[in-house]
Amino acid sequence: MRLTSEFWVSAYIRAAQAAGDFAVLRKRGATEAGAIFIIVDDMKGNVSLFGPAPQAGLDDVSDRTFECLLEASDPLTINDRLEKEKRFDPDFWVVEREAHSGNHGLRV
Repeated sequence: MRLTSEFWVSAYIRAAQAAGDFAVLRKRGATEAGAIFIIVDDMKGNVSLFGPAPQAGLDDVSDRTFECLLEASDPLTINDRLEKEKRFDPDFWVVEREAHSGNHGLRV
């Protein structure tokens, strides 16, 4: 059984904070199954965007996997990418994380 997006995001933010990172909900999406996007700032000048990985061919769909959509990008490019996503499907979530720990905590 897959966790709801709301539950997963809440757990991710708590895990980030437990790791010593700062994480904040930037956009709330559909409670049950909204797509989740994570913006990760590594605090060294690199900002990356992670989004849902294609689920085709996965045996276990109970866990969420992510792919890097934009690596070491600038915030304006990331915002443009999220605006395009909004036109396609406005029910997505966005979490922003400052990864002081050096780990973004995503299964990629």
